[in-house]
Amino acid sequence: MTDAARWYVIHTYSGYENKVATSIGNAVENRQMSDLIQEIKVPTEMVTEIKDNKTREVERKIYPGYVLIKMVMTDETWYVVRNIRGVTGFVGPGPKPVPLTDEEVARMGVEKREIIVNFEVGDSVQIAEGYLAGFVGRVEEIDTDKNQVRVTVSMMGKDVPVELTLEQVQPVQ
Repeated sequence: MTDAARWYVIHTYSGYENKVATSIGNAVENRQMSDLIQEIKVPTEMVTEIKDNKTREVERKIYPGYVLIKMVMTDETWYVVRNIRGVTGFVGPGPKPVPLTDEEVARMGVEKREIIVNFEVGDSVQIAEGYLAGFVGRVEEIDTDKNQVRVTVSMMGKDVPVELTLEQVQPVQ
């Protein structure tokens, strides 16, 4: 049943995001629906704010007025979420909620997936895909958050830096 769980976006009154998330969590616990409603998130980020010549770290909501929820959509789960105080509805065209696509989930950074890279800075890698397929280069920088690697490739006697995705390169055996 957990395979059917998808991410949905709930619209809330502005400023009620945390209260809605807590209320949904309580309803899930009281109704013993943790297998149907699995995760509730209010995406936030840390921002450095400068005010009156003082800097401080402040937590800001990335999507004010929205809460993300991973759930199995049934009439019961829809009813529970929809009738929480502060929820104005699910995001989507018409009355039926539309789940986020896998690409949207990845782009929003809702689910952090662990990326295992079998090469490191300084290693030689071969480009497996794209217009430079077959070229060998040296890894200059790895950014797992953005799923990118910068490789320096020698072309016509010049070193050229190239930005690629982690899937486009493989270590030289």
